[in-house]
Amino acid sequence: MRELYSFCAGGVVACVLFATAACGGDRAGEPGQGGGTGDGQSSVAARESGTAPESTTGATAGATNGARVLFIGTSLTAGFGLDPDSAYPAAIGRLAEAAGYDVTVAAAGLSGETSAGALRRIDWLLNDKADVVVIETGANDGLRGLDPDTTQANIVGIIQRVRAANPQAQVLLAQMEAPPNLGQRYTREFRDLFMNVAREQQVVLVPFFLEGVAGDPSLNQADGIHPNAEGARRAAENMWKALAPVLRQVPGAFTR
Repeated sequence: MRELYSFCAGGVVACVLFATAACGGDRAGEPGQGGGTGDGQSSVAARESGTAPESTTGATAGATNGARVLFIGTSLTAGFGLDPDSAYPAAIGRLAEAAGYDVTVAAAGLSGETSAGALRRIDWLLNDKADVVVIETGANDGLRGLDPDTTQANIVGIIQRVRAANPQAQVLLAQMEAPPNLGQRYTREFRDLFMNVAREQQVVLVPFFLEGVAGDPSLNQADGIHPNAEGARRAAENMWKALAPVLRQVPGAFTR
């Protein structure tokens, strides 16, 4: 579920997140929410244990040099159906390394989570200081037709808690989209909420990073929703274009 990688002399981290067809089901039994795609049982157990992301690779995991990038997200961030090294956060770490950045990537993805779930667990995810926080949440809200005003309030709450924990952290928010079958009004309001949050909270809004991946059977798993390894790699490249300038601003991140 949550993995932590270190990439020395490399990389920008990237943020955000995916829209349209998101990821997995949120906590079982949460009022007013049905299950989505993906199985989040092991992730739920890890979340409720209160443990921080585990260090799985990288000799400098947990080091103070360079930049620590925290990805808070859904099954996309968790790499649903993939080996952790094939998920987009790890792919972004490799891009960062190749570009001359010293980056530790912490992937805190939970399959099926809504923005309410992300808000519930954000505090303990911030126990370890992050220089950059990428928020990839809300897609499952859209899949379930949840109130856009509630989703907006949850995301604002996440951003406020990030800033309370570390006022210097750079925050990126991934633009999400709702499925078109929910009607034009809902999809418009859902799309606008991310732009509203980014403007009001003065965070970086990352465009849909599954551009060119979503809807392509050759780049997705059998469920038609979650990227395969090649799709995740392309999604990471899309993110990299938007996020490299952000990481460049972090003192000590660029090593060349």
